Amino acid sequence: METDPLMARARLLWESLAGVPVSFASAGGPTVVTAPASALAPPGWVGTVLLGDAAVVTAPTEGVAHAVRRALRGVPAPSLTDPGALARVWPVAEVLGPATLAYLAVDDFRPSLRVAGECDRLPAGHEDLLRLLSSVSEEDAGECGLAEITSPAFVVRHGPTVVAAAGYRHWPHSTAHLCVLTAPPARGRGLAREVASAATAHALASGQLPQWRARPAESRSVARALGFRELGSQLSVLPVSG
Repeated sequence: METDPLMARARLLWESLAGVPVSFASAGGPTVVTAPASALAPPGWVGTVLLGDAAVVTAPTEGVAHAVRRALRGVPAPSLTDPGALARVWPVAEVLGPATLAYLAVDDFRPSLRVAGECDRLPAGHEDLLRLLSSVSEEDAGECGLAEITSPAFVVRHGPTVVAAAGYRHWPHSTAHLCVLTAPPARGRGLAREVASAATAHALASGQLPQWRARPAESRSVARALGFRELGSQLSVLPVSG
C-alpha cells in the first residue's frame, strides 16, 4: 500500500486534473478514462501521467479510450511514457514530452547558499521579465512557463538586466508549479538554482507542494540539487486520425 505522503499528494493533484473521477491503481495496467476536458494533455490529445508504478491516461473520446486500452494492454508501467515504446503498439501523429515530474518535501529542501541578499523580487508580468523572455527562443520561453507565473518572480541581475528568474504558478491542491529561466549567456553559473531556491522557499513558507516538471537534463539536475524527488513522468500524444 502506498504510504509516501509526497506521492499521495502528487497523485491527488493529477487525479483532480483529469477532469473526471479517476484514481491511480498499481495493478492491472493503466487506468484509462474518457475525459474531454482533461488537463493532462491539450484538447483532443491523449494524456498519460505515470507516478510510481501506476498511471492514469485520459482520452478525448470513448472510441480513442477503447483503442488506448487495447494498445496498452501488457505494456510495462515504465514504458507508458516512452514515445518509442508507444510507437511500437499504437500509431500517433505528434508527441509532447516526456517530462519528468518531481516534488519536494519541506524536510528535503536543500536551499542555495547564495540566495540571501542576492535575489530581487518582481511582480509577475514585470517588464524586466518580459525582456528576459524575449531574449530566448520561443521553445525556451514556452518550456519555462515564466510568462504564466502567479507568484512574485525572484531574479538575479547583471547590471540593470535580469539574467535569471524563477516563480511559480498556483495549481490545484496547494501546488506550486515552478518556472525557471536563465538567459543563454548566463547559463552554467548556478543562477537557475539560486532563483529557483528563492521561489521554492517562498512556496514552502505558505504550505504549498513544489512541483518541478522538466524535459532538459540540466533542469532536472537543478531540481535534484534542491532536494526534489522524481516521482514519475508525463506524456501527451495526438492520435492518428481515421
